[in-house]
Amino acid sequence: MKLSRRDAIRVSGTAVAGLSIGMAKPNDIVAETNLQQEWPDHLVEGNLRQRANLPLNSDGSAPEHLPEAAGEITGTIWRYTQGQPPDIEYDYRKMAIRLDSRGLARLGGTFRFSDLEVLPQRSYTTLLQCGAPQPTGIVKWTGVRFSDFAEMIGVQPPAHYCRIISHDGYWIDEEMPTMMNSQVMLAWLLNDEPIPPINGAPLRLVIPFRYGARSLKAISEITFGSPGLPMRGPPSRG
Repeated sequence: MKLSRRDAIRVSGTAVAGLSIGMAKPNDIVAETNLQQEWPDHLVEGNLRQRANLPLNSDGSAPEHLPEAAGEITGTIWRYTQGQPPDIEYDYRKMAIRLDSRGLARLGGTFRFSDLEVLPQRSYTTLLQCGAPQPTGIVKWTGVRFSDFAEMIGVQPPAHYCRIISHDGYWIDEEMPTMMNSQVMLAWLLNDEPIPPINGAPLRLVIPFRYGARSLKAISEITFGSPGLPMRGPPSRG
C-alpha cells in the first residue's frame, strides 16, 4: 500500500521516517493518524512546542551585533521544494517581483532592483533563529528598509496587512505596523555578498525580531490587503 497525498501530508515526520527504513506499515500509520485526528469533546492537556531561545531587547527589537560577528546560517530549510531552493533567476539585478497593491498603494505592477537601488541602503548584523534549533546564525544583511519601500510605492493608511509570497509557495501575512518597523528589510546581500540561493536569493524579507520562518526567502510577490487577505491554498509539493 502506498500513502495517498492527503495521508502523506497528515502523518508526522517520525512516521515517514519509519516508513523509509521499513519499520512501519502504511496501514498502521494511516490508522494511527486517523486516531490522532479525533477531536476531544472537552479540554485536554497538550504538548507545548519546544522552541529555541530568541533573545530580544526590552523594547522587543532584535539586538544588533558587530559586523565582525557575522558568520554562516546553518541548517537552512526549504519546505516545499524537496529541501532545495526553487529553480528561478537568482541574480538580484535581474529580479522581477509582482506588486499587487489592490488600490492600497500609488504604484503596482512589477518592481525590479533598479527600483530598490535608489532607496537608502542599510545593513544590520542580527541573529536569524528558527523556532527549532536550526537554522540559526548571526549574519549581516544589506538591503533597504521595508518602510522606505512602502513610502516609495505610496502605501496608504487603509492597508492593514501585507502578504509576502515565496517562489516555493510558502507565504506569510504580517500587520503593517510590523512591516513598517525600522528593522524590517528587503535584503539582497548576505555578509556583503549576493544572498546564496540556499539562503533566499534573489531577495529576502528580514524580520530579525521574529523567528526565522517569518524572514521569508526568495520573494516572488508582495500584496497589500484591508482589512485582511483571502486564504491561500497549501503550496504544491511537486
